Amino acid sequence: MTDHYRSGDDGTHPTHAYPPYRYAGSGEGAYPPPPPHAPAAPAPAHRARARRPVALIAAVAIVAAAVGGGAATLVERFTAGSAPGTSDGVNGATVSQSSKGTVAGVAQAVSPSIVEINASTGSGESTGSGVIISADGEIVTNNHVIAGADTVKVRLSDGSAYTADVVGTDPDKDLALVALRGAKGLKAAALGDSGAVKVGDEVVAIGSPEGLTGTVTSGIVSALDRDVTVAKDEGQGRGRQDPRGNWPFEFGGREFNGDTGDSRTTYKAIQTDASLNPGNSGGALINMNGEIIGINSAMYAPSSASGSTAGSVGLGFAIPVDTVKADLEGLRSGGGS
Repeated sequence: MTDHYRSGDDGTHPTHAYPPYRYAGSGEGAYPPPPPHAPAAPAPAHRARARRPVALIAAVAIVAAAVGGGAATLVERFTAGSAPGTSDGVNGATVSQSSKGTVAGVAQAVSPSIVEINASTGSGESTGSGVIISADGEIVTNNHVIAGADTVKVRLSDGSAYTADVVGTDPDKDLALVALRGAKGLKAAALGDSGAVKVGDEVVAIGSPEGLTGTVTSGIVSALDRDVTVAKDEGQGRGRQDPRGNWPFEFGGREFNGDTGDSRTTYKAIQTDASLNPGNSGGALINMNGEIIGINSAMYAPSSASGSTAGSVGLGFAIPVDTVKADLEGLRSGGGS
């Protein structure tokens, strides 16, 4: 039997034995075409099928080695499809697949969407925080952060500053919406689902406590549906605010951080042990997917604390984001729902 896998001594040249650059053709040194009686033996089909996956795996390995961490990004982009939380408006960019579940990943993804708010009144200035919810500069914050303000200035995470106009307020829910003048192309936060939050879930808080823009803390959800009472401050300016810099609130029939006054409102809050301090009001409480689940609004400080000692003791409260989403259209029209 003729061995078609080697050149024989009979002068025949099976085509599979030719080097790839010496196939039959014209010119000196070219092999003659194979005779009709010596057709090339086709390679077994199972060999071709076996070799292709190996080549593909090898190619993928080479690309991965060449681009390093970029491979994960490419995989994410091509597998994400129409995943939620990737458009402008109330949905923004969330944490990358490779960073999900980490405080660092959440901070990197969401920090550009958190701002510092400085409100000026006839009695002085105060600092709070806010969350960008649209590319053209809509920002959600607490009503008590901007109530009675003559001017509102906003500083972004990159240091750029804007003047903001108050679009709408809802003292009953302690929510407000402000809009930056001349802003565009901003990174909007992704608003999540506070109805899916469970006690024990890990969370991250980002805000500007004591004017320290972009401060990141972390903890867990300590409790749900806490009845928190705060001053409504209906056009009375910030006269009700405690001089220590803490916004007064009530819980369980007791007053904390100062007198809430006669005009007050109660809402259901998410309790967290993530560190909140004066200036965190209006900032974000975020899940580990980078979605906003609450707007930080109140914190407990011991009654004996004053000045710089009036810091967090792990009892903070946030307005659920579902409340925010339900109130957005009303705020955009100048009031609440």
